[in-house]
Amino acid sequence: MDEVALVLAYYPRIYHACHARHRRDPDSRAVLSERQASVLDHLDEADPTTLGELADHLGVTASTMSVTVDRLVSGGYVGRDRDPADGRRLRLRLTAAGARMKAAQSVLDPDRVAAMLRQLTPAERADALRGLALLGRAATASVTPAAGTATTHTAAAATTPQASRLSPRDEANRRGPADGSPRARDRRH
Repeated sequence: MDEVALVLAYYPRIYHACHARHRRDPDSRAVLSERQASVLDHLDEADPTTLGELADHLGVTASTMSVTVDRLVSGGYVGRDRDPADGRRLRLRLTAAGARMKAAQSVLDPDRVAAMLRQLTPAERADALRGLALLGRAATASVTPAAGTATTHTAAAATTPQASRLSPRDEANRRGPADGSPRARDRRH
């Protein structure tokens, strides 16, 4: 099996073993579903997104999105108002609580990651972490091009129809960190 095939084979196993099924608010300890957390990932505090745009982007009907948004509004994570230019359109923004939740969440559950790492010997664990650090560095380099250059991934992403529907914060996350530091960049899907 070639190297790419190995990454493609093992990454889903690791993700499914360790991903967070629910997200817990660090302040209120309220639990959000993965779908609700995904909605928060697509919203911004300053730049509104319409309910229709959000539903289209996430591939659900407006009525399905409305149910999810209603729960997030009730929990204090999302603010909703009417578009002054078109009163039929609902504009959605993160509240301070929603922004806090978005910033605090991780796609991976630390307890699940710890349990997985405990399955390895100390030497295997060191090798695995060294390998992850190298892959993380390569991933950061592939989405943070040097000045005047563009990677295939970044150039292709900039031309997708969905890119135009992202909030400025999500667009910045899609491009990656400006300072080249590693961080969980894409939690949208």
